[in-house]
Amino acid sequence: MQTYTSTTPFGRRALSLGMISSQVASKAMPKDATVHKWHVFQNIKEARIALGATDRALAILDALLSFHPETALYGDSELIVWPSNEQLIGRANGMSPATLRRHLANLVDCGLVIRRDSPNGKRFARKGYDGEIEQAYGFDISPIVARAAEFKELAEAVRAEKKAHRLVKERLTICRRDIVKMIEAGIEEGVPANWGRVQQAYQTIVGQIPRTAPRQVLEAIATDLEDLWSEVRDVLESFVKTKNLNANESQTERHIQNSKPDSKNESEHRLGKIEEASGSASDPDNVRSLPKRELPLGIVLDACPNLLWLVKGGSGIRNWREFLAAAEVARPSLGISPSAWEDARTAMGEQQAAITIAAIYQRQDQIKSAGGYLRNLTDRAKDGKFSVWPMVMALVRAKLDAAKVANSGVAEAADELETAGKVVRTEKRLEISDALRQNLDRRGPKS
Repeated sequence: MQTYTSTTPFGRRALSLGMISSQVASKAMPKDATVHKWHVFQNIKEARIALGATDRALAILDALLSFHPETALYGDSELIVWPSNEQLIGRANGMSPATLRRHLANLVDCGLVIRRDSPNGKRFARKGYDGEIEQAYGFDISPIVARAAEFKELAEAVRAEKKAHRLVKERLTICRRDIVKMIEAGIEEGVPANWGRVQQAYQTIVGQIPRTAPRQVLEAIATDLEDLWSEVRDVLESFVKTKNLNANESQTERHIQNSKPDSKNESEHRLGKIEEASGSASDPDNVRSLPKRELPLGIVLDACPNLLWLVKGGSGIRNWREFLAAAEVARPSLGISPSAWEDARTAMGEQQAAITIAAIYQRQDQIKSAGGYLRNLTDRAKDGKFSVWPMVMALVRAKLDAAKVANSGVAEAADELETAGKVVRTEKRLEISDALRQNLDRRGPKS
């Protein structure tokens, strides 16, 4: 009959308050408690980081649980196992003895097992005459039963945190994708907004995302991104509603005009349509017929090469950001006020306004007032009657025409040079006497 249970470790191992706490919890365990040891072990694995246990320590705990013959652990049963180090090493995938001792100490420190050391430190069990175990020395796994509810709560908390972390990362991914695509749609569709600043705000928020971060940090960044998403979405929805409203009003007006079958009204309607087709209403149709995609940077630089003069160091313009910076330098040299520049960027978008500045800078010798010209184009852009495509294409055609003229002049000079060469070569082939040449000179040309 067992009358005393060891509570201190063997040898030079010191007793800690954590060990005493584990022993107290084990004594307070209800006698009718029953747990499935592998279910509890699964909870311990999921709550490993919160408990402070290492992965190797859990491999040893797995081996220790395998030495208990029963799958169900009861609070009123003997829960001590006494495998030797060699047996533990065999079931713990062959780790070294030093590693085994280190991670056994980790299990004890985490309160997952309790040492029940014998007087000489050996692990064994003493049986009575009836074959029942009277005294056992080894590792007490009763904390698996005593703390089963605690392990379950920790595992559920860890699972909930992992799920919340996964959800906030999904929010970030979807929000980033939506914002990028909405900015692209706004620029391609010509929605009036300062898209350059929107892109800058987006890059500022995204730049705060670390490689690894706790959920709370990602939650704050996701909130900022969702605020920006709402602003961009509101701009696009307002533009769509305004466009649909204008279309509905135009359709209603046409329906009223066509609802009267009088021949006179029909002739006036046809006349009105002809005047509309020949007047200013054709401008927006021409603008809408232009490509909706952005102008490639290479075409813009080919049409406006003078802008390259403003780049420091002569390194050229490699991307749209450097192009916008060059346009900012060209703007004051053209005498364009900051207010006119701001209005143009709001009406056209930052990139389109910069292309307009580059085109004006390319033709500055033909434009008397660059600021007035830009304001005129801004007003047309507000009415949806302006696109940078015709300006750039006109500059490209002018450049091609100039190249053709230069090439034709070179060709004419080459033809004249070739004709003169032929005359020289012909004269060299015709050899006449001096008397015949003098006779020909006296006769002169016939009248």
